[in-house]
Amino acid sequence: MSRAENRRWARNRDSRGRGGPGRSRHPAWILVASAGAALLVLAVISQVGRGGALHPTPRVVEMASHVVPDARYAGQARARQAYQMAAAVPGVLDGLYCYCRCSEHSGHYSLLDCFASDHAAGCDVCMSEAEIAHEMTREGASLGAIRAEVDRTYGA
Repeated sequence: MSRAENRRWARNRDSRGRGGPGRSRHPAWILVASAGAALLVLAVISQVGRGGALHPTPRVVEMASHVVPDARYAGQARARQAYQMAAAVPGVLDGLYCYCRCSEHSGHYSLLDCFASDHAAGCDVCMSEAEIAHEMTREGASLGAIRAEVDRTYGA
């Protein structure tokens, strides 16, 4: 096919309304789907961009009874105090991601799970997060503000 024939063929094709000037060759649904996928990727990246910390949703069940009694740590002042604090604010701790990454290596749901065993007694990160959460709760801070402080302290 010669160049002239190619041009005529292209003009005829454009005059039939398929792919003419100003028209996209892609159906609108492809563009809409692409935009939706891009927004979804941005939403995921914005959550993971916080150092990988995705704070859990606090469970409805009151979980203070799951905290190991502080008397078990009579010889460890800081651990005993941390377990007392955990028992005082279990709903807050259940809404916090634990930066010792125990959700990955121990299957914990939240910081509260660290205090359901001896785990937190030997973990400075768990005890520190509980101290932050307890103090800020006493001061009237919201869960969102506590999460932000924990992220600022331990996040990337």
